[in-house]
Amino acid sequence: MIKIFTLKRMLWRRGDLTQPHHTPGARAGVVARMGGAILFYTRLPLLPGWHPDFNGIAGLSPLVGLGLAGLLTAADSLLGAAGMSSLSRSALVVGLWLWLTGGLHLDGAMDTADGLAVSDDDRRLAVMADSRSGAFGVMAAIAILGLKALALADLATDRGPMLATAMVWGRWGQVLAIARYPYLRPNGKGALHKAHLCLPGDLLMGLAAGLLLWGVWAGLSPDQLGLAIGSLVGGVGAAWGVGAWLQARLGGHTGDTYGATVEWTETLVICLGAFLAGFQG
Repeated sequence: MIKIFTLKRMLWRRGDLTQPHHTPGARAGVVARMGGAILFYTRLPLLPGWHPDFNGIAGLSPLVGLGLAGLLTAADSLLGAAGMSSLSRSALVVGLWLWLTGGLHLDGAMDTADGLAVSDDDRRLAVMADSRSGAFGVMAAIAILGLKALALADLATDRGPMLATAMVWGRWGQVLAIARYPYLRPNGKGALHKAHLCLPGDLLMGLAAGLLLWGVWAGLSPDQLGLAIGSLVGGVGAAWGVGAWLQARLGGHTGDTYGATVEWTETLVICLGAFLAGFQG
């Protein structure tokens, strides 16, 4: 059994990241919310004088994913220029990916796997709330990290756009799950994501980011149009499908399943990209 803790996750559960002076449904400006999203979803610091707000940050998560993808692409390019093999640098990029997010989404995927392994429906939420990770959670983490690294290693070109596609649609899938499905813990801290979600604006923002990314990719690499189109369709399908499957299994979502939606959507998109690239080549 292992434990994965992140400071942000502990603070969120404790309630230190909530802001009680805000009334339910109230949201600060986009700059303040972006600061909150960066702090909550990544390990990156904010510039001095940037005052964050954590209410309504979920809708901005696809933009955070796009920024993280830029950092990973830069690191991947530097490692490639240094002569590192595709497999080695892919493993390092996935490791940096995990570090930048603080393991937040992976922690949720592990807890979700442990909960789904329980046959008693009444015990699932209690198992998922346990910070200790069981065998199924560990296996899920190995599968996610291993598949990401191996699939990325199979991509000879367009690694950056594929990383961005996976990270944007993974987080859009989380927003979609928050919008569409009931939250299973009324008193859970993740309920604030649903309470402060602004529809349809938050959904359309992530959708626009994904479509813009696709347009830029297709415009800059017309020879990879098939890969770009397949990744777009697959990204939207995976974002919808993973959340819908978890809803069907659990009857709703929790903060853990939001993380699982991000991780498994990212993994499926990267694997699909590797398949399409091999097929196209």
